[in-house]
Amino acid sequence: MGRVVLVLMLLVATALPARAEGGATTPYMAAVQRAYELIQDASPPDVGPADEAVKVLTDGTGNSQPEIIADLKARPPLYEEARARLSALRVSLQQPMQSADPALARQRMHEVLSMSRYDALHRPPSLIDRFTQWVEDRVSDLLALLFGRATGGQIPSWLFYAAGIAIVAAVVFVLVRAARGRFGQTVTLAPSGPRAPADFFAEADRLAEAGDRVGAIRALCAAVAATLAGERSWEGSPLTVREIFQRAPDFAGLAQLLHPFEAAVYGGRDVDPETYARAARIAARFRAPAQAAA
Repeated sequence: MGRVVLVLMLLVATALPARAEGGATTPYMAAVQRAYELIQDASPPDVGPADEAVKVLTDGTGNSQPEIIADLKARPPLYEEARARLSALRVSLQQPMQSADPALARQRMHEVLSMSRYDALHRPPSLIDRFTQWVEDRVSDLLALLFGRATGGQIPSWLFYAAGIAIVAAVVFVLVRAARGRFGQTVTLAPSGPRAPADFFAEADRLAEAGDRVGAIRALCAAVAATLAGERSWEGSPLTVREIFQRAPDFAGLAQLLHPFEAAVYGGRDVDPETYARAARIAARFRAPAQAAA
């Protein structure tokens, strides 16, 4: 498609009667010539000449040569194909076609470019295209910063993309797993709606006797949170357990209950008997008010 558009544009541009200065070098021709010179002796895996040629072509010819730019952006660059295309383009620019009827040539070019197959030429890049290009440019900048543009083997760019995707996926997996652990188990603690703090303390005792210290320490935190912020705090509050505990007069004193809870629920760690015993002693200060309210 790019070749057809280029030929049509050249046909119109050269349709006027030839003048003495008609052979002058245009910025377009200069960009093509410079790009050819940059990659004339280049060979894979050296990407430096390809990157420079892409910049020269983009600045001088815009997006009118997508095939050549794609050859240069390939990793490793497809220098042979790019040289062949640039050479053919140079010849066509130096020996433009002539038309005896410029008006008719412009009309036909307009008719061709109005066809649906060329709609993409009239549309600006979409947000996704621009974001993708921005990410590719930033990765290229990072590779250039880390490894420079010297000749020799370099790590393919797709490996960095794959590593980045893997890291993001791992982070999302950990966050979702932690959230599922907390919310899913919270629902288990409160299947029938809001529960009184005393019910959570009783649940903690039952789970501790059964050996489920993770569930027990969660129930203790639910009991303390319900005592501090009301019965609906554990089921429906947007606050975290830490934020609810900060309402306590002695927030620092709740550390031996809060820290094991966070390590177990968010970090997936177990709760040993000694740690649970300390947490139970801290929570015991809230047991009397809860039982009195019940």
